Amino acid sequence: MGGKISMAALVLVLAANLLQSTYGATYTVGDSTGWVIPAGNTDLYDNWADNKNFSVGDVLVFDFTTGQHNVAEVTEAAYDACSVANPISTLSNGPARVTLNRTGEHYFICAFPSHCSSGQKLSVEVRNGTSNSTAPGTPGATTPGTPGATVPGTPGTSPGANSASSLVATLSPFFFMSVALVLLC
Repeated sequence: MGGKISMAALVLVLAANLLQSTYGATYTVGDSTGWVIPAGNTDLYDNWADNKNFSVGDVLVFDFTTGQHNVAEVTEAAYDACSVANPISTLSNGPARVTLNRTGEHYFICAFPSHCSSGQKLSVEVRNGTSNSTAPGTPGATTPGTPGATVPGTPGTSPGANSASSLVATLSPFFFMSVALVLLC
């Protein structure tokens, strides 16, 4: 009986670790600068994103003062033109959290007049796999295990081609935890 409980406890611990690893990293856009009009460096956000590997499940936190900025997810054409005519979504309350729930390019701009053209815009490429945020000392990121506040179907997200694979990755740990509970009984 004691061996069965020890084995079940081991399976439960492994399942909990797997569940923790399914959540993405949390990045504060621009690190301590936040989501503002860049002062003299219109490439601020491009430079910030250059050394990061974004993955499905990662969360971007746009830290801004409500009423002074916002964040709009837009198409590539709208990003290039700094157009806010047809945004995919717009979040107006800061800090805004966006969960990256599909692979591919994501484009974000501030929709306030002249903010985007002054450099308040961000493009990130999201890949499947592990983000680089687990390395100690990575600025602007927390370790996996910090779930995002934005869920699919709410403002700030858009369903993507990999929604099913993300769902499978999320549900797999629950399967293992269920097996562990059965072994405990």
